[in-house]
Amino acid sequence: MSSISDQLSKAQSLVSSNPKEAETLYKAILDATNSNPKDADQSQIVRDQEVALVKLGELYRDQQNAEGIAQVITQSRAFMSSTAKAKTAKLIRTLLDFFSPIPNSHAIQIKTLTDNIEWAKKEKRIFLKHSLEVRLVGLHLATQSYKSALALIDTLLTELKRLDDKMILTEVHLLESRVYRGIGNMAKAKAALTSSRTAANSIYCPPTLQAALDLQSGILHAEDKDYTTAYSYFYEAFENMSAQGEEGALGALKYMLLCKVMLNLSEDVNSLLTIKLAAKYAQLRDVESMRAIARAHQGRNLAEFERALREYKTGT
Repeated sequence: MSSISDQLSKAQSLVSSNPKEAETLYKAILDATNSNPKDADQSQIVRDQEVALVKLGELYRDQQNAEGIAQVITQSRAFMSSTAKAKTAKLIRTLLDFFSPIPNSHAIQIKTLTDNIEWAKKEKRIFLKHSLEVRLVGLHLATQSYKSALALIDTLLTELKRLDDKMILTEVHLLESRVYRGIGNMAKAKAALTSSRTAANSIYCPPTLQAALDLQSGILHAEDKDYTTAYSYFYEAFENMSAQGEEGALGALKYMLLCKVMLNLSEDVNSLLTIKLAAKYAQLRDVESMRAIARAHQGRNLAEFERALREYKTGT
């Protein structure tokens, strides 16, 4: 099956110069079948097809073609049905991640997720189904479809408690906390966060998930005007997210700076931005906006504060 490997190499070399031909080659690789399933090269064919699948998704991502990504996920089900369940879950999650940089793709993401949840249910791939449902809750939260998010959370929690899957329980309760905060029910937001932390305490909690818990804790303490405790949580989240190279680190840093302002410590903003982890964000527009707010607050200058709000209204 060297021809498939050759096609794959050729497709990868054409991505920049001739993306259309690269797309055609990737699709041909995915459509290829081995005439002798017991052939020793069969495992290599499968590996090549997995690479082609991801590369085609990357091609559509770079072209900002959300429909293309959705089609890749749907069309690849037959191929993925013959692969190990854990590998299938990873492949689908990888392909779904390609939607992230594409603007205005929420609607097609929701449709794709809904379709694949139904497929996972029919295939009895329970772990994959739950993983996709958690992602769907996140999308409902992002689009402020709180009612849909809560309905799905209720179903998920019932199933997860029966299975005693603490890792996904932690994620779902955290999402539940964020949804309740979104609709202004702070009591339920705090209760859900407590449930999330309780589940997290009984497992190894990955750094990214721990950072998300700390960030939500900081937000809820800030809502209660306890800015000192909030700052501590934001700092933990920022440190963790920076170490993991997560985009959310900037958001945590902005919360930290805002806490300094709310604690009447505006003069600490500049010194805070000189610490090693924060220095790389210091020149960003988002951070400049916080500096402007801190200056206005320090000088008790309402006109300067309103000017900062106008100037940094977008892009922050």
